Amino acid sequence: MDKVRNDALKGTVMNWEKVPYSMLSDAQFLLWQALLEERTGMYVPLERKSLLQSNLIIRMREIGCTNYDQYYAQILPKPSGLLEWSILLDRLMVQETRFYRNSESLQLVKRFLERGRAKRSPVNIWSVGCCTGEEPYTLAMLAHESLGDGESGAAFGISATDISLPALHKAREGIYNGRKLVDLDPSWVEKYFRKVDGSNYQVADELKRRVCFSMANMVEIDKSPLRHMDVIYCQNVLIYFRKERRHEILDCLIERLAPGGMLVIGQGEATNWTHPWVARVPDNQTLAYLRHTDS
Repeated sequence: MDKVRNDALKGTVMNWEKVPYSMLSDAQFLLWQALLEERTGMYVPLERKSLLQSNLIIRMREIGCTNYDQYYAQILPKPSGLLEWSILLDRLMVQETRFYRNSESLQLVKRFLERGRAKRSPVNIWSVGCCTGEEPYTLAMLAHESLGDGESGAAFGISATDISLPALHKAREGIYNGRKLVDLDPSWVEKYFRKVDGSNYQVADELKRRVCFSMANMVEIDKSPLRHMDVIYCQNVLIYFRKERRHEILDCLIERLAPGGMLVIGQGEATNWTHPWVARVPDNQTLAYLRHTDS
């Protein structure tokens, strides 16, 4: 590292790809672990230390930082460190998704919407942890097909929230590689997308207008203005939180359901959780809860 410092002092242009990085110490890991949980609620267990270290190094190389403590001090202060924090957070969040992912859960939503299409209008759906937009746009297509077209169809809107500002920017653009669309019915691709070049597609403006994207932090879910939702879709999100935090989030989501509304989460994401206002949907392939109509 002395050579690195000497080269920097001499004005030598550094090749940061070749700069060696030390291992993240246990003490440093605990600092980063605590910061992530405090700001996002996301819990990084010790067995994922190497993954955290790899993501930190990637970002540190990009900005020419060679020291974990120095980088920690750079993002810690508010508001000066928030931009860099937002960039790092985007790197740490898993964003591997596609259209029509978790088909069993989506089919459950489809049946729910079809059964209740005459009861409420407009229908309000919330996509929690929407990432780069594939999930809420899928829900919008599903709602459009389930609730009917034109004047005879029920009005609906999708609220989509995520903590990552870069992910939300991509979601609003609505441009995706064709690989993301492989699970969609070809007729849906033709109906709801337009091809922009050889391999990319853009969501049709009509569908875009149905989806409102906004930034939201799961640790502040109790402050969310969203209320009276007919469907809350929170799939593959709660796995990043400790069990106690999961239960707190689930309680808040139930409070934001309309009577008779449905909460859909991932299998195994509600261990030992119960709530007096809901009953589990009897479906072995999904995990969903209906809020009692009198609660």
